[in-house]
Amino acid sequence: MTVWPPAPIRTERLVLRQSEARDRAVIIELLASPQVGTYLGGPQPRDELERTAPEVPGRRFGFFVVELDAAMIGMITLDRRAAARPSRLRPGAETTEIGYLFLPRAWGFGYAAEACAAVLGWFAGARPGEPVALCTQTANQRSMRLAAKLGFTEVEKFEEFGAEQWFGVWPSTAESG
Repeated sequence: MTVWPPAPIRTERLVLRQSEARDRAVIIELLASPQVGTYLGGPQPRDELERTAPEVPGRRFGFFVVELDAAMIGMITLDRRAAARPSRLRPGAETTEIGYLFLPRAWGFGYAAEACAAVLGWFAGARPGEPVALCTQTANQRSMRLAAKLGFTEVEKFEEFGAEQWFGVWPSTAESG
């Protein structure tokens, strides 16, 4: 059984930690951002998020707040990809999938790569040998570059949500099928 939450993970520039009440405003900003939502079906309505977001959003397994200089700049999630969704590493079974959202002002500095690499390292220690999937629209060039930089290898491409999706695995222990 994986212990949650882990102690904060520290990288050269970042701290990855469990969410707190002070993160609520930034999480709402991320989810309501038109830029952040470009390849995720668009932004969510801010008024709805303000009304429905819990006092401490993201208080669950696999939800990491990414902090730079004591301020939240993004989040990383490890979620179970439902067996019914297109593409999975083990037919009929759920797969762990990594996701990430960063504030546009934090783009282009390598924070996502640094934070995702730290989370993948933690996950590899917590669940040795269990692969991690990443799915992104092929049109999302930033995300495609990040997947390659992190060492994800393509399993397949498919159509979902009206767009071509890229599905990859880390480490490359899974077979396509």
